[in-house]
Amino acid sequence: MAKPFPLHPARPELICWGCDRYCPAADMACGNGADRTQHPVELFGEEWHTFGLNAQDGLTEPAEPGAPVIATSALQP
Repeated sequence: MAKPFPLHPARPELICWGCDRYCPAADMACGNGADRTQHPVELFGEEWHTFGLNAQDGLTEPAEPGAPVIATSALQP
């Protein structure tokens, strides 16, 4: 079973996020490459989990009249 993925880790720069091992950045056991995989909070900011197709929190109503609604579920055929 996969470990739960932390939304806001305390020190994301100290860990490689490339697999379920979450190895220290200086001792990557999986051989995921020469560099560590960054946590999404490092790439997209503190609210990284609120946008995209798998967003955990999303808008269900327009923010203002006439504004588009942001879908948070996968696209349906």
